[in-house]
Amino acid sequence: MSTRFTRREAIKALGAASALGAIGVHPSAAQDQASRTRRRVLRVAHLTDIHVEPERNAPVGLASCLRHVQSLKDKPELILFGGDAVMDSFEADDARTKVQWDLWKKIFKDECSLPVQACIGNHDIWGGNKAKSRTTGDEPNYGKKRAMENFAIAERYRSFESPRGEWHFIVLDSAQVDGDGYKAVLDEPQFEWLASDLKSVDPKTPVLVLSHIPIVSATVIVGAADQPRSEWNISGSLLHLDAIRLKNLFNAHPNVKLCLSGHVHLVDRVDYNGVSYLCNGAVSGAWWKGKNKECSEGYAVIDLFDDGTFEHQYITYGWQAAPA
Repeated sequence: MSTRFTRREAIKALGAASALGAIGVHPSAAQDQASRTRRRVLRVAHLTDIHVEPERNAPVGLASCLRHVQSLKDKPELILFGGDAVMDSFEADDARTKVQWDLWKKIFKDECSLPVQACIGNHDIWGGNKAKSRTTGDEPNYGKKRAMENFAIAERYRSFESPRGEWHFIVLDSAQVDGDGYKAVLDEPQFEWLASDLKSVDPKTPVLVLSHIPIVSATVIVGAADQPRSEWNISGSLLHLDAIRLKNLFNAHPNVKLCLSGHVHLVDRVDYNGVSYLCNGAVSGAWWKGKNKECSEGYAVIDLFDDGTFEHQYITYGWQAAPA
């Protein structure tokens, strides 16, 4: 096929180019203009892995973080809490567990004026290790019931809409008790619910998924690599064992845009197949003992836009760990 222009075609093309230049429209400028027309619909703060306890000034640290969030010049409208509210109730007895949850409730009552939506972390489960926690499993608030009561949630997994309905939020329950430990996987009823919930969402409505344990994350590789090794073996307590199944489900629903997690106390972003997976550090850093590897104590702020895009940043709030 010939690519030579006739004189008439050349004049016509040059005229069109001149017209576009006169009104300042170039392909890159048009794209920039399109990006500027998007509208932010919600700003959220993602706080995860607080691990409150009486020791190590943890209550003061949590209060400081909440004050920092609410003092931002551009204040979030919603807090998404990513689990592990208390230092540990998985292996703690009733008395120790109650002390931790009482601290959590008091600090949030005194210091937080923003609405909160929470997911359950593995350390929020009471009595998972029955021998160490001295539980039988017959206690009225055994397992996840205690966390649900303290978070004031009726279901361990659920969905809701943003205040003005532009985004759909899904809250998952990542950690399932497995013997004296736990594993990251959705139980079958939860997976079936998730598939049904996604099917019910308008395909034009972007979706954010909140889980405690990452579905996809590089932190479990680089964060766990304290020593060189000849091969990798990623624990099912660090990353969702059903990640491939979830990836395939999300692939059938391209409006799933963003997945938030914590658990690893490190920060990363993995973009895969149209979904961005953010692991957003820890309010407690290294469990109130300072930085965890390269990650300082902090939280994430995420701006959600009407076109399904987002912007985010990890913010440190200036906490200094107590001397050991």
